[in-house]
Amino acid sequence: MSEKHLITADSCKRSARLFNYGTIAGALLPIPLGMLWIAGSMFVYAANAHHPDPRVAHYIRWGGYRFYAVAGTLTVFSNDLAAFLGGGSKGWLAVWALALVALVPWSLYDIWKAGREDWKDLIVETHK
Repeated sequence: MSEKHLITADSCKRSARLFNYGTIAGALLPIPLGMLWIAGSMFVYAANAHHPDPRVAHYIRWGGYRFYAVAGTLTVFSNDLAAFLGGGSKGWLAVWALALVALVPWSLYDIWKAGREDWKDLIVETHK
């Protein structure tokens, strides 16, 4: 037996924007709190990567590519970058600023772009 569920256009748009909202919030928060977004981002990514609307999955995937690339690069090179950019708190602030420059403009662009998409309601059939 199958049931039909409605996924509204607003829900699709919200799902497409969610990862980018989290990325901006995670990038703006101090390190211990921003690390929570790494865990939360995995849940958001996994929950939406196979969304019935392929455009939602597209926005989630590209947001994930950007975020995980920056997070991975900082994991490996942050100490060296901080030392290269002046050391101490000045160097760490410069590393944080580089991460913000890499993440925030593209995330804002994706949020804007998803808002301009023509989202439609979807009817999804589920099987019991």
